[in-house]
This record gives sequence, C-alpha cells and structure tokens, in this order.
Amino acid sequence: MLYPQLFADLEKARWDMADDIQWDAFDASLLSDEQAMTIKMNAITEWSALPATEMFLRDNQDDSDFSAFMSIWFYEEQKHSLVLMEYLRRFRPELVPTEEELHEIRFSFDPAPALETLMLHFCGEVRLTQWYRRASDWHTEPVIKQIYKTLSTDEARHGGAYLKYMKRAIDKNGDEARVAFAKIGFLMASSARSGKPMHPTNLHVSKEHFPRDTIQSRLPDPEWLERWLDEQIQFDKECEGRVIGGILRNLSSLFGEKFDTPAELNRYRKQLLAAKGE
Repeated sequence: MLYPQLFADLEKARWDMADDIQWDAFDASLLSDEQAMTIKMNAITEWSALPATEMFLRDNQDDSDFSAFMSIWFYEEQKHSLVLMEYLRRFRPELVPTEEELHEIRFSFDPAPALETLMLHFCGEVRLTQWYRRASDWHTEPVIKQIYKTLSTDEARHGGAYLKYMKRAIDKNGDEARVAFAKIGFLMASSARSGKPMHPTNLHVSKEHFPRDTIQSRLPDPEWLERWLDEQIQFDKECEGRVIGGILRNLSSLFGEKFDTPAELNRYRKQLLAAKGE
C-alpha cells in the first residue's frame, strides 16, 4: 500500500496556517481590488475538492489504498480554500465567499474511467503548480505572494503522489493503464492548440447539469478563469510550455519512452491500441 508512506511524507511537509503564514507582513497598500477579487474566485474554485473527492470515492470502491489517500488530498485541498478565505476574512472581509457560493460548486460528477480520471487530476496538479507560481509573481502584496508559493508547492507534492498511483496502476493493469494515461496526457498537453486551458475545473462533468456542468460555470463570475490567466497572471506560451514539458517528462519516465511533443505521445498511444487490435 502507498497510503502509509504518503501519509508520513506529506505529514512532514505540512504547513501550519496559524504559524507558517506571515500574517503580520500584510501591506494593504499593495493589494488592489482586482487582486482581491481573484483570491475570492480561487477560494471558491479550491472548494471543488469536495465534489472531486466524492467522485474519487465513488469511482474507486475497489481501491481502498487510493481511497484512503483521498483523506490527505481532501484535507490539504480544502485547506487551500480555507487559507485564501482566511486571508480575505482578515483583510477584505466583504469578499469572503458565502456558504451559498461555496455550495453552488458541489454537484455530482458523472462516472468516468478511474484510470483516465487519475491521469486527468495528475495533469491538473502539474498545471496548478505552474498557475500558482505565476499568481505569486503577479501579486504584489507579500502575504498572498507567500500563500500562493505555499499552495504551488503543495500541488507539486500532490502531483508526485498521483504519479506513484499511476506507477502502481501500470504494474497492475499494464497497457490498459498506459493507453488511458497517454490518451489524457495527449489531450491535456494539447490544450494550447484549443486556446483554452484544460483543467478539471473547466471540463464538462455532468450531462444532467449542462450547461452549468463545470466548476467554472458555477462561479459568481464564470468568465473569471480565462481573464485571470490571459490578462492578470498572463499565463503565456512559455508558461504553458512548462506544463506540457512536465506532463511529457513524467510520462516519458513512467513509460520508459521519450516524448518531446504531444504528437509523439499520441503516436505511442496509437501503437499501443494497434498492438491490442483496437
């Protein structure tokens, strides 16, 4: 089982919201209204770990090890929402999300293949690591800069934990896991071509709730994410390249192959399917 060691490792790295965030360093003159509103939106978005955890537990009934790991992931992701809300509570209380705004993004996701969902969330952690690094650079107020650096480091650790479960899945399921991971990896690494960021928060996950079937669509400002990325933190082609590179490097290591481009990963996926006669 991976859960016991992951628990020990993540426990050692865990930060304390009261003692490790330098609240006394706050400088009101360095926080704009525009910046404060993005903190509110991210606080609500991070709350989506709640429906995501419900999905993981439902779709991994046969995997108690991974389900137990969700106790760590859920705790730390909800803490991300909490620390952003605590920042607002202290310094911009009028922007603290309401319980109704938080509850709005809790809805049931449609069942999906567990291996594809695992890869999707691994890619999401890689992407969030880079998004939050960029957010820290964009912000000017020192406390929120520290918070986003802290969150970015957490997301990188979570990506590493998901990668361990991906390695285990390959040991158990062989090419079935490789095909699933290559499929989602190609889609996530090709997001630059679509002109839209691909992350679990803006993917359609519930036919019943269409068109309000993404986390993003249920935010107080559904257009916020693209504006945050394009105009505010300016997550440009170079930044996106780091996300793509992270996905390709990790899959290269996982599969024992070398992928320099999404197209090479897709060719590998097609070769696997051909070998299986699909």
